[in-house]
Amino acid sequence: MSADVRILLVDDHYLVRVGLASILALETDMTVCAEASTGEQAVALYRKHRPDVVLMDLRLPGISGSEATQAIRDEFPDARVIVLSTYAGDEEIYLALQAGAMAYLLKSVQREELVQAIRKAREGQRHIPEEIAARLAARLPRSQLSPRELDVLGLVVQGKRNKEIASALEITEGTVKIHVSSILCKLGVSDRTEAVTAALQRGIVQLSR
Repeated sequence: MSADVRILLVDDHYLVRVGLASILALETDMTVCAEASTGEQAVALYRKHRPDVVLMDLRLPGISGSEATQAIRDEFPDARVIVLSTYAGDEEIYLALQAGAMAYLLKSVQREELVQAIRKAREGQRHIPEEIAARLAARLPRSQLSPRELDVLGLVVQGKRNKEIASALEITEGTVKIHVSSILCKLGVSDRTEAVTAALQRGIVQLSR
């Protein structure tokens, strides 16, 4: 019989961690070795405990789950990370998988699928549900925004006008207009309101907590 699968839980909500721990406790070959509430803690606890699998939330205080996944994988290339998120935005899925996550599951997942994904991850196998694969496939290849466009879009989401954006980023209003036009084109939308909606739905930009 193989050794227990040691799991690190990463979620900023205590009750979510309690719920996950209770679910995993039903499996005789699984044990939770540590819990983290931030991405920074996740990296530190991975370094300390070297778990077999990490269950990683995406939207965390400080660095994101994708950034934490990338940091862990940079230091430990064989790390097995499963993203477990409430959100299914195509950009968030893309960034998580690009960072090295082996699976992307929604928190509405059934226990059987979660357990299966954990066992597969431990063996180095990916697990991408059909719904997530479809979201990822629908991601427009031209939609990747530049770092500066992401800065502009973030301020647009906050309701800033071109003049305010120009001041905040120390660029001209004309440059802001060029960036906004490029953003609308890449997102396939016709105005700023649609851009904000698309950015939030797809997880490109997040509203601050």
